[in-house]
Amino acid sequence: MIEIERGTLEARIIQVLLEVYPITCAELKEELSLSNKMLERGQKRLQTRGIIALEPLSDKTYIRLLRRDFHFIGRKVTQRKPLKRTGGKKGKKEYDGFAYG
Repeated sequence: MIEIERGTLEARIIQVLLEVYPITCAELKEELSLSNKMLERGQKRLQTRGIIALEPLSDKTYIRLLRRDFHFIGRKVTQRKPLKRTGGKKGKKEYDGFAYG
């Protein structure tokens, strides 16, 4: 079983591959809103771990998921404690008295 931390680039790539298959590199880039450099970095990490394989064809490069035994570790985004916001902009207070200058 492969352990992958939630919220990382690798986890996001794997989750998209589990939902949408087949998918090209260009489609994955659009889906995740990433730059080419970031996507290549994530793909390289997953390739070295033996999780994905790139299948280049004449005009497109498809991504194939080699393994499906993943265990996502860490907290879900919904489980994180929200930040308390104090202060900030409040409504302007109107002054009812005389203004001294």
